Amino acid sequence: MNIRIENTESSDPIIPTHIIQGTHLNELADCEIYLISELCQVTGSFKFRAAWNVVNQVDAPGFVAASSGNFGQALACAAKMINRKCTIVMPNTAARVKVEAVRSYGAIVDLVDVSIVSREQRVLELSKSLPDYYVCSAYDNKHVISGNASLGTELADSVPYIDAIIAPVGGGGLSSGIISGLRSKDVDISVWGAEPSMANDAARSLRNGILISNDQEPDTLADGARTISLGRLNFDILSSEMSGIIEVDESLIPVAMKHLHQCALRVEPTGALSVAALFAEQKRFVGMKIGCVLSGGNVDDDLYSGLVGS
Repeated sequence: MNIRIENTESSDPIIPTHIIQGTHLNELADCEIYLISELCQVTGSFKFRAAWNVVNQVDAPGFVAASSGNFGQALACAAKMINRKCTIVMPNTAARVKVEAVRSYGAIVDLVDVSIVSREQRVLELSKSLPDYYVCSAYDNKHVISGNASLGTELADSVPYIDAIIAPVGGGGLSSGIISGLRSKDVDISVWGAEPSMANDAARSLRNGILISNDQEPDTLADGARTISLGRLNFDILSSEMSGIIEVDESLIPVAMKHLHQCALRVEPTGALSVAALFAEQKRFVGMKIGCVLSGGNVDDDLYSGLVGS
C-alpha cells in the first residue's frame, strides 16, 4: 500500500527528532545504538506529527478520538493551535499526567471503564451527538500515517547508513509511518516492531498473515500498546514491509527505562520498548547499527520513580 506524504502549512511546528549516540548501551547490547528521541516533540511524543497533519488536512469544526493519552494530548494541542474543538475518549486507568495534559489544551476528556465499554464504542456513541466532528483513529488513518512518515523521511536523510530501526508497536501508526517515509526516499532500512508479549496481537497477525485482535485491552505497563488490534491500513503496510516483531516481556520494560534514565532520558514504558527489544533478542543485532525509537516521555512521576528506582 502506498501512503502519499502530505504537506502541511508552512508554519510547521514539528521539531526534528534528536539522535543520540555513544551511550553505555552500545557495550551492553554489543551493537552501535542510535537513540531516536521524540521526547522533545511538541506534547512529548511522536504523536504530534500525526495530529498536526490531521488538523491541517481535515476541514472540520472539531475532532473526536480515542487515546490512552499521547495521541489525545497531541490532537487536543494541534486543534487548539488552529482554534478547533476536540473531545478525547480515554480509559479511566489512563496516566493522570496524560489526562491533565489533554484537559490543559481545552479538550473535553470522556473517561470510560474499558471492561464495560471499549474506547472505540464510546467514540461511535459520541460521533452521533457530534455529527460535524471528524472521527480520527490514533493509528488507522491515512493522515496519521502520513504525518508519522515525517519521522521516516528525517531518518532517511540523517542516518541512511544504519542497518535497522526498532519502533514500539501498538496500533501500528508509528512503524507504518516510518516505513512509508523511508520508502518515499528509496531508503531500504529494515524496520522491526517491539511489542509487549502480553499484548502481542501484531506479532500474531504478522505470523498468521491475517489481522488478529486481542479479546480485551491488555494490562501492559506500555499503555500505548493497549490496543485491541493493529489498524487495517497499518496491517497492510506492516505485513509486507516490516522485518518482524520482537515480543518483550514486561520485566524488560523497567530495565530499559533504567538504562535510558542513566542516559539522562526520561522515557515512558511504551517509549522504552525499542530498547527492551534489544535485550529480548540481543544476538539478532550484534555488531549492527541499530536505531531505537523512543516514542514518548509522558509518564506519571510516581510510576516513573517506582520503575526506575529514583
